[in-house]
Amino acid sequence: MAAQSQPATAFDRRGLSGPALRTFFRIAELWSLSVDEQMTLLGLTARSTFFKWKKEPNTVLPKDTLERISYILGVYKALQILLPDERAADDWVKRPNAAPPFGGRSALDRMLSGQVADLFVVRQYLDAQRGGWA
Repeated sequence: MAAQSQPATAFDRRGLSGPALRTFFRIAELWSLSVDEQMTLLGLTARSTFFKWKKEPNTVLPKDTLERISYILGVYKALQILLPDERAADDWVKRPNAAPPFGGRSALDRMLSGQVADLFVVRQYLDAQRGGWA
């Protein structure tokens, strides 16, 4: 039986959550993020929730968490475009950066503030660097 089609604007959290979490955990591995750093990026305070999601990523994530993962995925993708050397791209997030959004701190430091807006700022900076929107 075919699935009932939904408008293109429908936000399918159930369908996006599993792939989003699996992708996030892969990026976290590539960036060598600690559990605490991963929890902060996901906007989590409960370790039990984090480990539940890690064990069984086929859950329905809150909209806020999907938004956070979307920004992180955008950062990852932009870095892969800007720095085709995968190792350099993965290391960039932890390197001190003199650009105005970072003030000598790393992009990861900025993203670990815990605010969704800081994930957006890093994504926006990288998109502008690759000639995208500013």
